[in-house]
Amino acid sequence: MVVLVKAFVNGRIYVSFKPLKTVDAILVASGRIVYAGSSEMAIKIARELGGEVVDLEGRVVLPGFIDSHLHLEELGMYLETLDLRGVGSIAELKERVRSYAEIAKTSWILGHGWDQELFEENRWPMRWDIDEVVDDRPVMLSRVCLHAAVLNTEAMELAGLLDSELPGVMRDENGEVTGVVKEEAFELAREKFKETLTLEDYEHFVKMAVDYAASLGITAVGTVSVEEKTLKAISNLEERGELKIRVFAYIDPGKREVKGNGMFGNLDVLDSLKKLGIRRGFGRGKLRINGIKVLADGSLGARTAWLSEPYSDAPTQGYANISRELLEKIVRGAHEAGLQMAVHGIGDATIDMILDVYSSLDDPGKLRHRIEHASILRPDQIERMARLGVVGAVQPHFVVTDWWAVRRVGKERAGWVYPFRSMLDAGIVLGFGTDSPIEPTNPWETVYAAVTRGKYEGAEPYEYTKNEALSLEEALHAYTYGSAYILGAEDELGTLEEGKFADFVVVDKDPFGMDERKLREVKVLETYVGGEKV
Repeated sequence: MVVLVKAFVNGRIYVSFKPLKTVDAILVASGRIVYAGSSEMAIKIARELGGEVVDLEGRVVLPGFIDSHLHLEELGMYLETLDLRGVGSIAELKERVRSYAEIAKTSWILGHGWDQELFEENRWPMRWDIDEVVDDRPVMLSRVCLHAAVLNTEAMELAGLLDSELPGVMRDENGEVTGVVKEEAFELAREKFKETLTLEDYEHFVKMAVDYAASLGITAVGTVSVEEKTLKAISNLEERGELKIRVFAYIDPGKREVKGNGMFGNLDVLDSLKKLGIRRGFGRGKLRINGIKVLADGSLGARTAWLSEPYSDAPTQGYANISRELLEKIVRGAHEAGLQMAVHGIGDATIDMILDVYSSLDDPGKLRHRIEHASILRPDQIERMARLGVVGAVQPHFVVTDWWAVRRVGKERAGWVYPFRSMLDAGIVLGFGTDSPIEPTNPWETVYAAVTRGKYEGAEPYEYTKNEALSLEEALHAYTYGSAYILGAEDELGTLEEGKFADFVVVDKDPFGMDERKLREVKVLETYVGGEKV
């Protein structure tokens, strides 16, 4: 057997961030790091074994970023759709849709990223707005949170939502369906669109997303809410050697049907995984199946996250997307099968429900069951998470984009918004991610947000949560080792210690010692997975 040996020398190589440790060389054999130390020794060993020597010429090397929570197929899809982030008015939104429709060859017109909080009209867009510019093809424009969308009349008709009584179908003061759909109604519309896609479409979307993530220095991801076509597409790419990064999949538990208080009907996928004996970490190559993902509530932006007290800017508390009984059935089934749970919880009432269910398990910390987002978290819930051994998959960039969060929850609860420092101090392990395509995929945007918390953007939440800012070491640790830990892969990923996979990035400047305002300007020059440049 030929052992491929490669020495990377004369660099500033960060082996880990907690503790902060650097060397100037690493030696890679068969995709793993076998030595981390001096350039002199690395060169000596490489030459004795007939290996290659790569001169880093003083450049900076970091462990590869691990995005613990994103949506690969959605990211690939939205890389090819109309970008509506930052649109400042409904008039501008309409003009962008009009221009895009003139060149788009697709059967559906898709757009993503609008936020009604930015609109000068101070209202949500409606189907009649979109009908004015496109009325001969279905149009679906998702809000930045991916928990709501506006559809034109054609799309509403195709999705069967014009006469629907679902609570997620919004109506005006006259009872007219507006075209705004939230939560389960939005899911039904998305399912209708996905029926038009082939397996080849999914392979294309996943490959685009993987290539894009690798270009930004991401060497592993936890991709969530994975359905059958997506999993098959990832598997096909892995078999063909086209999966450039490591993928840990969290599967949608079953058929999507509206069944009372919950979006799940038959839990067919979960039942199949249990029967096959598939446990966390099952797989080969770069693909692993880790567990089950459940969407337990909505978003703050759409006011569908479930709060224990009403929103401060609307007469609603939001609501759960799933009953406690059904959530407990899924969680218990997954736990007994050795599968890790990843449960979306944004509102504190939802997090109470999740923690109640987790606390009913025997040793919930064994499988490191996760809470995704943990956006509104009370001090008592932080203590409870720590006691149970529950881990957090969090997305710090929400701190910047949710600049309106104080008006949603009020000043009394503002200190509960994304309390990362309090979570770490309590001993909760955090893994960073982006929820991409909801937030920017670029890890340096996330690092910047974790360290500054909107300080330089004048974000109101900063004034109430400045004490929750993290140090650069803590942010980078959460984005590498922390994410590896919550994926159950810390023995192989997350640092550049001997024995681990040689997954690393070369960057254009050392982030340590920089003005924190410049962190988002760091550029990834090269990305390596298993010691090979991807």
